Amino acid sequence: MALLNFLRRDKEPAAPVGNAAATEAFLKGYSIEVMPRTAEKVEDFRALLPRGTRVYIAHIDGTPIEEMVATARRLHAEGFPVMPHLPARIIKDKATLADWISRYRGEADVKQALLLGGGISTPHGDFDNSMQLIETGLFDGFERLHVAGHPEGNKDIDPDGSDRNVLEALRWKQAFSERTDAKMAMATQFCFEAKPVIDWVNRLNAEGISLPVHIGVAGPAKLQTLIKFAIACGVGPSLKVLQKRALDVTKLLLPYEPNEFVAELAAHKAANPGFGIESVHFFPLGGIKTNATWAIENGGASAVPAAQN
Repeated sequence: MALLNFLRRDKEPAAPVGNAAATEAFLKGYSIEVMPRTAEKVEDFRALLPRGTRVYIAHIDGTPIEEMVATARRLHAEGFPVMPHLPARIIKDKATLADWISRYRGEADVKQALLLGGGISTPHGDFDNSMQLIETGLFDGFERLHVAGHPEGNKDIDPDGSDRNVLEALRWKQAFSERTDAKMAMATQFCFEAKPVIDWVNRLNAEGISLPVHIGVAGPAKLQTLIKFAIACGVGPSLKVLQKRALDVTKLLLPYEPNEFVAELAAHKAANPGFGIESVHFFPLGGIKTNATWAIENGGASAVPAAQN
């Protein structure tokens, strides 16, 4: 009987954890991330995502701008607001940035962008960080600009393990947000433990940084896949949540689902409406369809695909 129950658990989706209404409210308006090569595998995003879902397009070093723009154009045609990544360190110069922006705006009506340093150590050209991109003035007229957030720190920015440089950059971006018409927010790296995220958001508030947080959440995926991505992306102390799970033989073969992480944050938000997390941003590490299905099962009516509305 125990083995039978184990096999059933492997095939059936986990039940939502915590208050379903709070979780649904927390997930409402979530965003999701794709890459051109993964987007190609999706026949129609309207069959998977709620109408109006913001779709980020991750720009990995080496991806031709033509593929990025084609993906943006396709998503825009299917009715989704598109937010391409613009990683500073892979952009050669201001002329290249202007060309990319012109293509996005002209071919896909892009009005939103995620500006970040980028995951490479040596810049390809003139830019090293997102603040330099902002200072070009080329994003004037954009409706929304997001920047990166790091709940568990970023050793590329603060090699000493502190958050001194990260906070200094966020203060600069906070000041910029107060003098621009564009809506701004922080899209964060994915995490696996709620309490450090809550503490980090509260700390930002205490430091006078009120940029809304769009918290990164890893979608359902095999445990080995998540651990690989978490290490590659520099996920910090919350990685221990996955490592602990890997030691439990009853969970080792089951896919990880972010039920508990999301439910804890949702409960905190419900109890503290002014809490700085504004939205959820999914990293569909186990596949877009798998992630979208999980969101539907846990978000109810707010996560009904456009094709079903």
